[in-house]
Amino acid sequence: MNKPNYILSKGQRIANKYTVSFFLKKGNYAETYRVKDQGGKTKLLKLFVYSKLDRTQFNDNGDILEIEILKQIKHPNLVKYCDKGELLLEKQKYAFVILDFISGETLADKMKREQTFNPYGAKDIVSGVLNGLNYLHNLEKPIIHNDITNLNIMTDLSGKVEIPKIIDFGYARYLSQSNKDFLKDGLNPFYQANENFNKVFSVQSDVFSVGVLYYHLLFGLPPWFVEISKYKSDKIKLEDAVLEERKKPLKFAKNIDEQIQNIISKALQPNTENRFKNIKEFIQAINGELEIKQIASSEEPIMPKLKNIKSGQGFKAIAGMQELKETIQLDVIDALNDKEKYAEYGLTIPNGMLLYGPPGCGKTFFAERMAEEIGFNFYQIKPSDIQSKFVNQSQENIKNLFDEARENAPSIIFIDELDALVPNRDNSSVNHMNTSAVNEFLAQMNNCGDDGVFIIGATNRPNSIDPAILRAGRLDKVIYLPPPDFEARELMFKLYLEKRPREVGLDYSVLAKATENYVSSDIKFLCDEASRKALKIKSRISKEILLETINSNRPSIPLKELNSYVAIKTKMEGLAKNTNDRPTIGFKNN
Repeated sequence: MNKPNYILSKGQRIANKYTVSFFLKKGNYAETYRVKDQGGKTKLLKLFVYSKLDRTQFNDNGDILEIEILKQIKHPNLVKYCDKGELLLEKQKYAFVILDFISGETLADKMKREQTFNPYGAKDIVSGVLNGLNYLHNLEKPIIHNDITNLNIMTDLSGKVEIPKIIDFGYARYLSQSNKDFLKDGLNPFYQANENFNKVFSVQSDVFSVGVLYYHLLFGLPPWFVEISKYKSDKIKLEDAVLEERKKPLKFAKNIDEQIQNIISKALQPNTENRFKNIKEFIQAINGELEIKQIASSEEPIMPKLKNIKSGQGFKAIAGMQELKETIQLDVIDALNDKEKYAEYGLTIPNGMLLYGPPGCGKTFFAERMAEEIGFNFYQIKPSDIQSKFVNQSQENIKNLFDEARENAPSIIFIDELDALVPNRDNSSVNHMNTSAVNEFLAQMNNCGDDGVFIIGATNRPNSIDPAILRAGRLDKVIYLPPPDFEARELMFKLYLEKRPREVGLDYSVLAKATENYVSSDIKFLCDEASRKALKIKSRISKEILLETINSNRPSIPLKELNSYVAIKTKMEGLAKNTNDRPTIGFKNN
């Protein structure tokens, strides 16, 4: 009999602190072992093979993303981090993470014996999983797990009550990351939401996976199950088969309570707009605090609704960005209000604009305030709203969006994460279906201003979008939104704190000086955190509380990443200049 080919052997010492007890399991890029620490306590060691890790499994600093995520999480329904390190064995480099040992078994192992769970047992497990996810989703930098399955939930049997714990974080990603960082290989297709097949992940993706888990626990098979063996190694055909099966209505046993059926049905809606908006809603429904009515199944895509945003403070609600506001006032607002005068000079407003810059610099906020200032109807969409795995469906969704915007003109269509919707077609990783969607989007954008439709695209990755979108008649204005400067930060603190109980004579310039390299969302967070501290001690918000909060919270975007946008800005300005060498075509002058 051949000896098992494991990297570590029994009794081997790791970093002079841990002794290998025995091998547990082997994955695509890691092996797991039970070890003992110097005090004799049992721990789990996960050993990462650097050469087998995908590039998306590293952060910008070259650290393994899974380990960095595990270091910052702490919740009773999540596996607990203890230590990390690196090994050099036979001239090959490995990384390891030490985790608390969980005395129990995976749900998959338990289901091999028990097959199904009663509604009460299933509810307890799902509630624990939801509590863990709710914690992850509400961190300062939200985390999406992306791989909730019965294999990745363990039941901790060390206490009087079983506690479900989420374990493997190999596919976890920060919500702020691009969908290009989403890794599909190795994921269970039955647990993945429809949008995951197109490499789009969100809070609602985890909602869907928990819905699958709930159903699986009750019935012994995932919903819309198909026989995998028919498709061998053809992942695309398997995904297509799963999606085709999901067109059929869900089947429930008669003994399952109607409310449970409705909860599971809502969690498993193909379209994210119809699912629970967040994990908190899911928890409320399970606890009976939120009644869920029966959902009529429909294969028709639901387009983003018109957002009522016409009334509001407009640009008055924006601290700083004076140059940008003046540009919009001159090129867009004044051109609308005095068409005849602008026509004398042969000028019209641009068809659209691209807002780009680091995350958290207010791109979405600016677009909404701009809609208020102009008084246009406002459509706010994200790529997952219109992307589809089905052939030609993405193109149809794009067409429907523009048709509706034209019917309600004048309209603003704001598209967040534009790089995910219109990726560069020269990139070899962009598939044919994405290319077709880009072509449709570009065709719909051509001179859309003539029909009263103004496009605002926002992206953190401007160098990843298709350059054709910057040509004349499309996104004519390319605008960089940098981190707020000193004056803008000073105004932001004043804006966020003016209606709160604060210290008299608060010196906002001191706060602005202390927050260099902080983005707009950081400033809002700091004000909220300082307010919580003041509320806790029943005090007014003082300079001391604010400075203490600033000192204990670093900027969310590393300085190296912020500096990289300077080079991107130079490149984008050159690209915009080269692609806009024809007269701008805009709104009709009538």
